[in-house]
Amino acid sequence: MPVNFAPSAVDYLRFLPEIIMILAGTLIMLIEPLLGERKKEGLSFLTVIAFLAALVAAVMANNNPGASFSKMLVVDGFATFFRVLVIGVGILTVLCSAQYLKREHAASAEYYALLLFSVTGQCVMATANELIMIFIGIEISSIATYVLAGYLRDDKRNNEAALKYFLLGSFATAFLLYGIAWIYGTAGSTNLSDIRMYLLTPGTQRNIVLASTSAALMFVGFAFKVSAAPFQVWAPDVYQGAPAPVTLFMSAGPKAAAFAVFLRVFMTAFAPITDRWEPFVWASALLTMIIGNFAALTQSNIKRLLAYSSIAHAGYVMVAVAAHNQIGIAAAMFYLAAYAFMNIGAFAVITHFSRKGEKFVEVADLAGLGWKQPVTAALFSIFLLSLIGVPLTGGFFGKFYIFKAALDAHLVWLAVLGLLNSAVAAYYYLRIIVVMYMQEPGEATASLPPLGAGIQTALWASALGTLILGIFPGILLNFARNSSALVK
Repeated sequence: MPVNFAPSAVDYLRFLPEIIMILAGTLIMLIEPLLGERKKEGLSFLTVIAFLAALVAAVMANNNPGASFSKMLVVDGFATFFRVLVIGVGILTVLCSAQYLKREHAASAEYYALLLFSVTGQCVMATANELIMIFIGIEISSIATYVLAGYLRDDKRNNEAALKYFLLGSFATAFLLYGIAWIYGTAGSTNLSDIRMYLLTPGTQRNIVLASTSAALMFVGFAFKVSAAPFQVWAPDVYQGAPAPVTLFMSAGPKAAAFAVFLRVFMTAFAPITDRWEPFVWASALLTMIIGNFAALTQSNIKRLLAYSSIAHAGYVMVAVAAHNQIGIAAAMFYLAAYAFMNIGAFAVITHFSRKGEKFVEVADLAGLGWKQPVTAALFSIFLLSLIGVPLTGGFFGKFYIFKAALDAHLVWLAVLGLLNSAVAAYYYLRIIVVMYMQEPGEATASLPPLGAGIQTALWASALGTLILGIFPGILLNFARNSSALVK
């Protein structure tokens, strides 16, 4: 049967968010030479406008769902959820970056264009219905993020972070690509639905081993992207060495998009062989939680501590993946949204507090923040309490739904061990609050400048999102439930 490759107007409408961001990123780079140094600060405003336009386009595209470009991309509730999430992360990142770049004398069109291109790749990942498109989306996002990690070229920490991220990321991508090649050789297709149908066809049992090997190879690539054990070793060094707003971005945007791909591939293409991959995801989830939480206990650098925290939270989402049910998909979606708000808020405080050259990034440097800037400390406390999972915050309901999904899937021990890990995590989060409120102010807090308008907006938006998801979780969870049913 011949395939019609000619795109229609509907195809372009469904792909409009990505088109807007690609054109905006290109335009920002082209107009930079025409701007003076003072006018370059307006680039952040143009970037936010582009993201907002892409956000509106993503919502509009959801009104006309379906497959596009010969079924390579699909727009459904699941894709729209992650599109809106990663674009929202992009907006908050820009708001947190403007003051930082001005402080470091590093404002340029490159930074904002790279953010736009990285989010474009993440949107492609969220909408991809075909393994080659998934690979293209990952590479668009990853290459831009590699460059962002080393954005301050004169900073050795940035250079080291970018090099480690690039080398280890390329290594993991090779596994992913090998897995894609293997399943293509087995099933004769890279379309997720076609692979699923092939594995459901009677008489293909002899190829289940090959399909399982492919799933294992692809798991390596996805586990690296979400910093799940045993492929998490890059995260602490890269998070610590990258510029603070880039770390903020990496911890939320690329991670959410990678989980979107992880869920769609394993819940669609490899759903017929769930019994083969579930034990590995189960073990990885447990190992990720243990490594992340116990390593964070010993950290004195706040960025490194939050990096291990990010690893632990990837473990919680992996619990939902291991549950391999619709409740687990909805729980993972809800948790990733809640985590984006609370983690962006926490890193926004660090971005502001660290000062020029990121001089103050130790936990001890936060001493007395509660007295010098009580509002900033209070907002930071909300984010930390949400990361613990305290009631009335998004983190509480996120963990609640994840562990409920595990119990419904009869993964009782995994849920119990996850709860125990959450108790361990409470120690290092509460330690930060104790330092802020119960220790005398030091050099870092004594000379702390006021919050910039961008970071203030990002902090209040993140706090509002964290509290709304904690008090009215049904607002997002109902949409997540309806969207998760579309992943087949």
